[in-house]
Amino acid sequence: MTAFYNEIDPYAAQWLRNLIAAGHIAPGIVDERSIEDIKPVELAGYTQCHFFAGIGVWSRALRLAGWPDDKPVWTGSCPCQPFSAAGKGVGFDDERHLWPAFHWLISQCRPPVVFGEQVASKDGLAWLDLVQADLEGSGYASGAADLCAAGVGAPHIRQRLYWVADSNVPTAKRLRFVGVSLESEQETKRSGYGSYWASAVLIRCADGKSRPVEPSVQPLAHGVTNRVGRLRAYGNAIVPQVAQAFIEAYL
Repeated sequence: MTAFYNEIDPYAAQWLRNLIAAGHIAPGIVDERSIEDIKPVELAGYTQCHFFAGIGVWSRALRLAGWPDDKPVWTGSCPCQPFSAAGKGVGFDDERHLWPAFHWLISQCRPPVVFGEQVASKDGLAWLDLVQADLEGSGYASGAADLCAAGVGAPHIRQRLYWVADSNVPTAKRLRFVGVSLESEQETKRSGYGSYWASAVLIRCADGKSRPVEPSVQPLAHGVTNRVGRLRAYGNAIVPQVAQAFIEAYL
């Protein structure tokens, strides 16, 4: 019952090790190589594999959704920079377009279930078309939903595409997530999701906009140890409660 976490950023990789040691995410090992250097045979024996693992939020979301650590699953939030409005706009020609490497490992190792996520943009939708075509060509049924963090009570939008691939569903029958929808404010309060961000603080930014942050997170300051790495890890992470809702809908 060991998980494999793949993350190239040294700061995030050490964060993963700390979270594993503290018992907050599934126990396992952390590999800091590029996904392009990983061979399928090296993944034999791992119950869960988390690629582009960041700070382990997919593992956390699986636990929140009631997915046991000993139940096989793969996850991967491929880099969003090639398809994000904030990126260079190179798309599939960007060297950070690493879906082909992820898909190759999936096709060779045949995990029963794979969860993933990507930025919800026009280019992100084109990326999702490729992903679903590749998955179905490899014998997986796939389904996806366009979800936002505000749908689980968070004080920000953070729109993302969540997808899942299942090797045990006939390929002619795509998974459909009709039940995945944004909760009403009243339902959000009943569910308890909103309480996660009840203490959010609004920070006035240089562009004139105010953005919500946790009370313990301070604005960037030159020379403050680990501040940049910490905020970058937060910024690249998924919102666990959104992934939780998606996983629960799949279950």
